[in-house]
Amino acid sequence: MMRAGYGPRPATPHREGRALSKSRTAVLEALRAAQAPTAVPALAASTGLHANTLREHLDALVARGLVRRERSVPSGRGRPAWLYEAVEPELGTAGTEYAGLAAALAGHIHRTSTSPERDAVEAGHTWGADLARRAGPPASGTQTDARRQVLAILDRVGFAPTAGERATTAHLTRCPLLETAKEYPDVVCGVHLGIVRGALEEYGADSDRTRLLPFAEPGACRLELLAREEKR
Repeated sequence: MMRAGYGPRPATPHREGRALSKSRTAVLEALRAAQAPTAVPALAASTGLHANTLREHLDALVARGLVRRERSVPSGRGRPAWLYEAVEPELGTAGTEYAGLAAALAGHIHRTSTSPERDAVEAGHTWGADLARRAGPPASGTQTDARRQVLAILDRVGFAPTAGERATTAHLTRCPLLETAKEYPDVVCGVHLGIVRGALEEYGADSDRTRLLPFAEPGACRLELLAREEKR
């Protein structure tokens, strides 16, 4: 039974301008005006910002899900440069049509599947891998950076995650499909767990012990991102 006050609040529309400085907004607009993924030197020339300052803004925009980062094609010696591309917001503004369709699909799976939660996790896994590919790779191949990038994806989708006391725990304070999740938690929460696992595996990170605990605490669901070798 769900306890009063436990679990996340409904998702709010994604506001890309929230907390963006004028310089950060200028970087985002420069990327939107570009015809192709752009490297730091070209962005520095178009914005007038120092490369080091520009990298700080780009890291923040990537974390917000507003910019995608990918390596350029190797040519000659040295590590390929990062390329940056603006990403249009998606999914965070789930309207009534999307919510209604999601509710209908969740109800159908709940009634007809012999294992609703397993099927939901599998569907979410495919979705999460696709979201991770479109978001671009994390800054490094470490478990920590993979988790950070996955949390940035969840923020973009509308979960408003906050970090827990441990690096392996996060709190999902909002839910894009809260009412449907209350009615069909096996399906909706299964899809959300699958998204996380699919994104982690796309980044080469371990997802075996990843768990989503729906409505587990006041104001949030709890997400645990433990790898096999880690302890709680």
